[in-house]
Amino acid sequence: MPTALIGAGPIRNRPGPFRQLLHEAGFRTVDPVGGDVLSEAELLAALPDCEAIVAGGERLSAELIAAAPKLRVIARTGVGYDAVDVAAATSRKIVVTITPGTNQESVAEQAFGLLLGVTRRIALNDRQIRQGGWDRTIVLPLRGKTLGLVGLGRIGRAMVPRALAFGMNVLATDEVADPAFDAAHGIGRRSLEQLLAESDVVSLHCPLTEATRDLINASRLSLMKPGSILINTARGGLIDENALLDALTTGRLAGAGLDVFREEPPPRDHPLIALPNVVSSPHIGGVDTLSMADMAEMAARCIIDLHQGRWPAGCVVNPEVGPDWVW
Repeated sequence: MPTALIGAGPIRNRPGPFRQLLHEAGFRTVDPVGGDVLSEAELLAALPDCEAIVAGGERLSAELIAAAPKLRVIARTGVGYDAVDVAAATSRKIVVTITPGTNQESVAEQAFGLLLGVTRRIALNDRQIRQGGWDRTIVLPLRGKTLGLVGLGRIGRAMVPRALAFGMNVLATDEVADPAFDAAHGIGRRSLEQLLAESDVVSLHCPLTEATRDLINASRLSLMKPGSILINTARGGLIDENALLDALTTGRLAGAGLDVFREEPPPRDHPLIALPNVVSSPHIGGVDTLSMADMAEMAARCIIDLHQGRWPAGCVVNPEVGPDWVW
């Protein structure tokens, strides 16, 4: 009987269709003891005996992969896979899958939640009222403002109708052109530099790669409008945090909404967290009850498909392990 390790914290030790699917397909499921994100030691206690993992935010390094001789599939719940050493997995003929189309609506909702938290001073006002304050400082509107989307994939596209509903104008930068989508939604395409200069709000929706690491650095922050806002629900490594701190403390930027940080969780004395014009959340943008259920089910189906000889082409991030791959 093959074994699937349940790594993703929100579904570990919990029932759900994903688990029923795995059991019906003949898999035994293992739920390691550990924190929300499993540590290397916690993974090492169970992973070596498993053929598959339904992975969450845990880091699957080359060393961990080498310590799991039976592992055949790493099925990520989500669309990012920078926590997985894909090269090491590929060298071992381990298939790495993601769950596209399952969490973009959740991320878009979180991005707008952070944006409203900044513009309407929601978290700050709440804290002040709880402390006996009553600060009626005037807040910022969204209507009539320009939203710049850095990345117009599934998540970026999910941002568009929400922005239009708030009466915002939308600009975007992305390597993939889609004139029909742009025309249907009134989107203006710009270079990254043009987008930064023209947008009142910049929201990041691109993957973290070597090419995008520190994409938003001091030079690019200097291009942004005075009083503009930066939202990041993608990956913390996209931003030079020291440069962002400087832009926020000098007043270049009015605020930032951050669901992600370079180090997660960030240290308690992280200077960005202390700023009153920063609203943060614990990397939960893509995880609500509906998206988590959908991600877990798709990850389970990827494992089952591969075990039964079907190739989930739209989910595999390292297709070079095929076409002769077999379980």
